[in-house]
Amino acid sequence: MKRFLLLLLLGLCLLAGVLVTRTLSVPSRQVPSEAAAPFSVDADAAAARLAGALRLKTVAATDGAPANDEAFTALHDYLREHFPRAHASLKREAVGRHSALYTWTGTDASLRPVLLVGHLDVVPVEPGTEGAWTRPPFSGDVADGYVWGRGALDDKGSVLAIFEAVEALLAAGHAPKRTVLLAFGGDEEVGGHGGAEVVAKLLRERGVTLESVLDEGGMMLTGTVPGVTAPVALVGVAEKGFVSVELVVEGEGGHSSMPPKQTAVGVLSRAVTRLEEQPMPARLRGGSRALFDFMGPEMPFGMRLVFANLWLFEPLVVRQLSAQPSTNAAVRTTTAATMFEGSVKDNVLPARARAVVNFRILPGDSVEGVLEHVRRVVDDSRVKAGTLSFQSEPSPVSRTDSEGWGVLQRSIRQVFPESLVAPYLMVGAADARYFTALSDSVYRFMPLRLERADLARLHGRDERVSVQGYAGAVRFYAQYLRNAAD
Repeated sequence: MKRFLLLLLLGLCLLAGVLVTRTLSVPSRQVPSEAAAPFSVDADAAAARLAGALRLKTVAATDGAPANDEAFTALHDYLREHFPRAHASLKREAVGRHSALYTWTGTDASLRPVLLVGHLDVVPVEPGTEGAWTRPPFSGDVADGYVWGRGALDDKGSVLAIFEAVEALLAAGHAPKRTVLLAFGGDEEVGGHGGAEVVAKLLRERGVTLESVLDEGGMMLTGTVPGVTAPVALVGVAEKGFVSVELVVEGEGGHSSMPPKQTAVGVLSRAVTRLEEQPMPARLRGGSRALFDFMGPEMPFGMRLVFANLWLFEPLVVRQLSAQPSTNAAVRTTTAATMFEGSVKDNVLPARARAVVNFRILPGDSVEGVLEHVRRVVDDSRVKAGTLSFQSEPSPVSRTDSEGWGVLQRSIRQVFPESLVAPYLMVGAADARYFTALSDSVYRFMPLRLERADLARLHGRDERVSVQGYAGAVRFYAQYLRNAAD
């Protein structure tokens, strides 16, 4: 017995030694914070130009309502008026009804272009809620240190900041070595099929491959990574896929006074319950794993030990992340029952019951894999499963060892030296997904520092961006363009 206990103690000491050694030997993944190139921004003037763009109601067509063509035309005219150097020096191509592709030709044609992506459309404001806004949603007011209005964050703020940077660089006589492409879609909020998807197809037909792509995405947030007090610039390196599965059960109908043992609604309810109780497996992979690869070395020792030794602690980490909806979405294909239909009257048996279950697909899973999971879990021939028309596979995971990643990380640290940089998995979708066939370095980042409470403003009430924060975004895009294209 003593021999066994001694061996056990020696084994534990050896394990502890391995864990501590690995923890102490893991280097920081952050690059040094260098000085940015001198670049001044007239914050008030830039804010006023953004405000003017926010007053134009560029809501994309949705749910049978047509897009406001006049607003999109007015916005394109507004951009021409307020950024004359960009429109004189860059080649502009209209794409579809409301989108545009700009080409800033570089001096070295042998270099692959970089692409910056944004979108001009915004989500609508729910009718009847306008009065709940502190400032009217399309007022474009500049007040209390903020620019207020729908699109300030998503995504006119990025588009206008890119134009501000390009305009200022042109005024300074800047000429990039690498060609810069700017793609601004007019329908990202409804799928991007007439904008970014068409631009990507156009570039493929021209044989263009890209050095890197930068689109909207993560922001700089404080308190999002446990144990890390510095703001973290979250860069999306992948995004989840999307599919909605329709479940249908046919019944005989009739009067509810003589019901069968189980109605169509009952059969369908059981199927939905099974799907909720048996979700797809949780896994720490891709962008979610890369987040901890970059943030682990910045954590206190105890947490650093865990993330430096995921070979041992990964099941514990996955279990912890699965416990909360916000983090569960980062480690599994999620299951959300969203629609349920049955009889049209309380005393009539349903002749048909229908449910829709939405799945956001983890990279590594697939639409077909989701369908297989649904059929296996439901395991009832009375339930017919099929997919709704809109669906998308999860994106590939972009590299974090490429020149494109290095340029982006360096640019963030130059302009926002207080921030740490980390990759992550976007649970939503962006136009970036259409360009993954053209580059292995597709990133999703918006250079704005927000508080967690501000995230509710995205697609929500009181969308706004701070005047100084917006000026910082302009400085970032100018620095990024210098680093990426010079």
